Amino acid sequence: MGMNAATATTADLRDAPAVSRGYAWLVFALIFALLLSDYMSRQVLNAVFPMLKADWGLSDTQLGSLSGVVALMVGILAFPVSLVADRWGRVRSLAIMGLLWSLATLGCALSANYGHMLTARFLVGVGEAAYGSVGLAVVLSMFPAHLRASLTGAFTSGGMFGSVLGMALGGVVAAQFGWRWAFGAMAVFGLALVVTYALAVREKKVSPPRRTPAGEADSGAFRIRFRTLLPGLFSARSVVCAYIGSGLQLFIMGAILAWLPSYLNRYYEMPLGKASVTAAIFVLLSGVGMIVCGIVTDRLAKVSPPRKIVIAIVYVLASFALLAVAFRMPPGTPQLVVLGAGVLLAAGTFAPAGAMVANLTHPSIHATAFATLTLANNLLGLAPGPIVTGMLADKYGLLAALQFVPFVSLGAAAAFLVARRSYFTDLQRVVDPREPIHGDAVTRAAAQGAIAGTNP
Repeated sequence: MGMNAATATTADLRDAPAVSRGYAWLVFALIFALLLSDYMSRQVLNAVFPMLKADWGLSDTQLGSLSGVVALMVGILAFPVSLVADRWGRVRSLAIMGLLWSLATLGCALSANYGHMLTARFLVGVGEAAYGSVGLAVVLSMFPAHLRASLTGAFTSGGMFGSVLGMALGGVVAAQFGWRWAFGAMAVFGLALVVTYALAVREKKVSPPRRTPAGEADSGAFRIRFRTLLPGLFSARSVVCAYIGSGLQLFIMGAILAWLPSYLNRYYEMPLGKASVTAAIFVLLSGVGMIVCGIVTDRLAKVSPPRKIVIAIVYVLASFALLAVAFRMPPGTPQLVVLGAGVLLAAGTFAPAGAMVANLTHPSIHATAFATLTLANNLLGLAPGPIVTGMLADKYGLLAALQFVPFVSLGAAAAFLVARRSYFTDLQRVVDPREPIHGDAVTRAAAQGAIAGTNP
């Protein structure tokens, strides 16, 4: 137990916040606001699908590609851009990303045809590629380790709230002034936030030198070689399963975010403005679900970290059942109620998956680890979700396509179930890779305490 207790102390020193609590919350607020802008710029497109379809005569597959190309670029570039940010500076990297996606969104407003819009959306994806992973790494570096699931859920919910604002405000602006003004409004908002962030946040203050237990300075930007980086990201089977399970589950959210306004417009005969606002309410439910699921996960897994896996499986299966039933019900209030319940839980796995990734990787590569999670989320979920649904909609109709979507959750449940078998062993290796796993309660308590950032 002595070795595990010592390791716990080491973990506490490594994860201790290096800035004041007030400044930490200020930085959190600004990074969170930029995340809102990120998703407002991304999701405003979905609110104007009907207008683009009418103006340019686009197919559902083309509309899905305009949405999916952003997630595709995020998936492809998240890892390399996050690796650069870890080495070059996370704070300044976030400012450059915000500037790029805001200018690209302005380019969307100026697009003259499908090709121009696709190019602009491509650049939006380049700008947004690593924002979530790098931003989350900065946030987690400023708060105690035992808040990781709550902070992950709260921060990530900004994507849903940004989607709400993008859909609702974009739909209202588009209905009043046209779809170009909707993109322009999102661009101006993003540019204003970038200026505010650049003036208020400094690299040296967010990542000052820290003290290690040996008394040596640690810049917080530990340099790690590429050949040792990959084992740190993929050596644990449970963390690989977390990547896969989270990605497959977000296929559902990618499809729903993109197509729910069009579904309400086509099957409920709602006008554009009302369909966008109604869809935004469902996205808001998903954001609330992220926060609530993160808090519930932290509380239920406080004394037993492996419970995160069981909780994730419950979220997955519950959302599958609710959404599968909802899309087979006739249009009406009962369907919307069941659909809302399913959406509430659909993105709940991101909090436990994010906490698993944070627990199973070294803090020096957290941005890159979260980029790997982002890669899986986008390549397995957010990118193919809108595109595959659009392709199915062109062939079978949008309703039939959405009826298919919930079944992807079964793959996510299988991935988390596999992770559960090795999760505790992998956690113990993070605490002390030289020590074999022991089954006695004292050793388990020591390991769990170290991982939670507390002395057992």
